[in-house]
Amino acid sequence: MESFAGYLGGTGTFVLYFAVSLLLVVFVMFYNAITPYHEIRLIRAGNKAAALSLGGAIIGFAIPMGKAVAQSMNITDMLIWAGIAFAAQLIAYAAAALCIPHFRKTIAEDHMASGILLVALSVAIGMLNAASMTA
Repeated sequence: MESFAGYLGGTGTFVLYFAVSLLLVVFVMFYNAITPYHEIRLIRAGNKAAALSLGGAIIGFAIPMGKAVAQSMNITDMLIWAGIAFAAQLIAYAAAALCIPHFRKTIAEDHMASGILLVALSVAIGMLNAASMTA
């Protein structure tokens, strides 16, 4: 029968990878800083379109981060994939803002259609990003 310590053998690696995965917090702070509206402030005021937009970006970042954690050979490898996921979400937002410039205004005004479109785009980019990662 294995000892309890034997079961905990991988916890150090788990803690390390999970801690690095919390780059999600950095992503949220940076994403909130680069958008022309402050999602957190808008969300606190009850803005549903901003919540959808930021929520989609979080999920769109977390999907490839999960894949990076699962397939990375080491922390450096994981950080590289995290950087790619980070950039992909920022590029997706920038492309959407270029193609549909009124996003800046409509998210701040709580137009649900804009929030829904941004959440769909963010999640789609995250899924494609994760699927494109190869071991």
